[in-house]
Amino acid sequence: MAEWFSNLELFPKIYWVIALVSSLIFIIIMVITFMGGDGDGIDTDAEIESDTGIGFQFITFKNLVGFFTILGWSGIACIDSDLSKPLTVVISFICGLIMMTIMAAMFYYMRKLNDSGTLDFKNAVGAVGEVYLTIGANRSSIGKVHVKIQGALRELEALTDSETTLKSSSVIRVKDVTENGILIVEQLTK
Repeated sequence: MAEWFSNLELFPKIYWVIALVSSLIFIIIMVITFMGGDGDGIDTDAEIESDTGIGFQFITFKNLVGFFTILGWSGIACIDSDLSKPLTVVISFICGLIMMTIMAAMFYYMRKLNDSGTLDFKNAVGAVGEVYLTIGANRSSIGKVHVKIQGALRELEALTDSETTLKSSSVIRVKDVTENGILIVEQLTK
């Protein structure tokens, strides 16, 4: 192996070193990631604390490792295909940039899949539910309703503008939401 490597010209040696070193780092990152993402203080997904939340991050450690891995192996493939040195450099560089773009886009879209879990009361407008605790007529007393919001059944405080009190088990629809998160409901007529 050492004899084969020493017999190579400088140009292929550079590509082989880039490909092997970056592939080794890539494998280590993959193993650490699949083992839980943290290995003896090396966090592969570490973010800078002053991060302003820029969604699409092109130059990251993982993207650079992907860039150099693809650059090295595509360069070796070009050399084995007897392409010229300038063409090899251009093709391998473009392949590396494409890989960085794919990885950056992949991480960007994966981050967008995160859900904050914060309940947005405006999502309740138009929802149908049931009165749990009696709601006083003309906003005279706060009651409670069961309404499905954001995929979960919730028990929330409610008021009504209706002239009649809404009794327990009445079917209601949410008309509006006050600034402090109290639902304004109306009874559905059958």
